[in-house]
Amino acid sequence: MTTTFIRGIEHFKTREDRNVVATLGTFDGIHLGHQEILCELRDTAYRMKMEPVLITFNPHPKVVVSPNDIPMLLTTIEEKEKFIPDFLEGNVLVLEFNDQLRNMSAEDFVKKILVDVVGVKKLIVGYDHAFGKNRSGSIDELKRLGEKYGFDVRVVPPIIVDGKAVSSSRIRKAMAAGHYSEAVKLLGHEYAIYGIVEKGIGLGRKLGYPTVNVRYSPRKLLPPEGVYSCWAQVGKDDLCGMMFIGQNHFNPQRRVTVEANLFDFDRNIYEQEIILYPCHYVRENRKFDSTDDLAHQIDADKRQIMQLLETKGEKACQ
Repeated sequence: MTTTFIRGIEHFKTREDRNVVATLGTFDGIHLGHQEILCELRDTAYRMKMEPVLITFNPHPKVVVSPNDIPMLLTTIEEKEKFIPDFLEGNVLVLEFNDQLRNMSAEDFVKKILVDVVGVKKLIVGYDHAFGKNRSGSIDELKRLGEKYGFDVRVVPPIIVDGKAVSSSRIRKAMAAGHYSEAVKLLGHEYAIYGIVEKGIGLGRKLGYPTVNVRYSPRKLLPPEGVYSCWAQVGKDDLCGMMFIGQNHFNPQRRVTVEANLFDFDRNIYEQEIILYPCHYVRENRKFDSTDDLAHQIDADKRQIMQLLETKGEKACQ
């Protein structure tokens, strides 16, 4: 079985004989708690010979519900398409979260989407799940509706790390506070930045360190500014390197850039997809008096990262 993304309820092919076990949520980050839910989904589907379906939303519901308080994303929809197949084989139904969906009552959502279209016979949700207008679809309400419409509800307890439940908001706070290693620990996998390779100002190449510049989503939560060891996926190639996140003070555009110098790689990949994985934090971003000073520092950064590679092998960049 493969993983198929279906964008929009109108593209989901309803069948009367469907025997579906589903889960529902934004799954931002696909963190340790989400992974536990997906594990339960996989195991139930295999054990009970059911069809697994993950139902998620795009954009993030807060874009519509509270536009003045929109969280930055740990995982964009493009990244979900790349990484959910690592955790689940089955259908992923992506619902457009709009005013119509926002104003749908919990019961209407259950009846018109989960039951009539998807064909849910068992629903697996996290311990803090809520849905429907004004989040009226609590766990208790969900169980009541399950009894009414003929499906079972399984609630997955939280994953506790360092005495607290893992959540997307906790990971965002760790990232914002500069605790990158803690955020990665709570995610349970490497952090990824997906984008398209674009032209930069060409300074890296002039200094002897050509970089790939990534056009990333403006809604993407970036790790703390600075220099990292990294690895990258370019097509079928996995490459080690070093990367920079932050404002390049020699860039007249004064914007936050994401760029990487990939070792033993100098191919033209403009407008191609790339995924960068920042690994070990090497140093903070700082302003240099001259490009010569910057070049000396980049040389020192590379020596440090190459030493990591020599002592830790692939773990230094993966």
